Amino acid sequence: MQIGKYKLITIQSGLFRLDGGAMFGIIPKTLWEKTNPADELNRIELSTRNLLLISDEKKILIDTGMGNKWDDKSKNIYHIDPKLDLEKELELIGIKSEEITDILLTHLHFDHTGGSTKIENGKLIPAFPGAKYFVQKKNFEWAIKPSERDKGSYIKENFEPLVKEGVLNLIDGEIDFDENISFRIINGHTFGQQMIKISDSSNTLLYVADLLPFVSQIKIPYIMGYDLQPLVTVEEKKKYLKLAADENWKLYFGHDPNFAIATVKYSDKGIVQDKVLKDFE
Repeated sequence: MQIGKYKLITIQSGLFRLDGGAMFGIIPKTLWEKTNPADELNRIELSTRNLLLISDEKKILIDTGMGNKWDDKSKNIYHIDPKLDLEKELELIGIKSEEITDILLTHLHFDHTGGSTKIENGKLIPAFPGAKYFVQKKNFEWAIKPSERDKGSYIKENFEPLVKEGVLNLIDGEIDFDENISFRIINGHTFGQQMIKISDSSNTLLYVADLLPFVSQIKIPYIMGYDLQPLVTVEEKKKYLKLAADENWKLYFGHDPNFAIATVKYSDKGIVQDKVLKDFE
């Protein structure tokens, strides 16, 4: 897909599993398992689907997935697929890690920035040596001092080396990255998460990050137990689903293992999913 000066390419960098109840909060398992079946440990599958934007001047990556710094115990807990790796997936389409110019991080949870750093000669270094990394200042400040409730989601080895190397840039507010890319801040899941809006005069795509992990969570009450402010998430979902329905936006899903893109429409039941796609046509 082309939007403005950017060609958009899906990078499937990983698959892992989390507890289904935690992913759907108060929604009963009898409902959510219809679309997201659980394994024998009640875990459901999530993808780490990253978006690559290519122009004449830039190669931009949105989020970096789980990374490969996990020990065997953690690999088992999260059922991490060993066959998928961000750097290798980029190489399959002819992109070397040093060619990436910018990394837009939606937030600093481990499943969104785990691939931002790597271990080389026993030292943690940026995984993309030529890139500038961008995240909201508010989310970085929370990641440094998270609450007891969510500190396990912020693993400092994924972002502190970026600070030490001087490549982590802090964004303060909803600004335009350029004429086609802008940031939309949401605070329900965690503080200072940014969705990435890519648009031109005829198309808009919103990388929804953890506002909507799955297409099935387009339903307003379907909200993660992980969210720090679930009632804020409710209002954020209402706001952006209305915009998507009114303006025919495409929604891009990072965690849905089956579908990358969906549109929404009005119905007698409110806003519901319309078209769903596994990838760009």
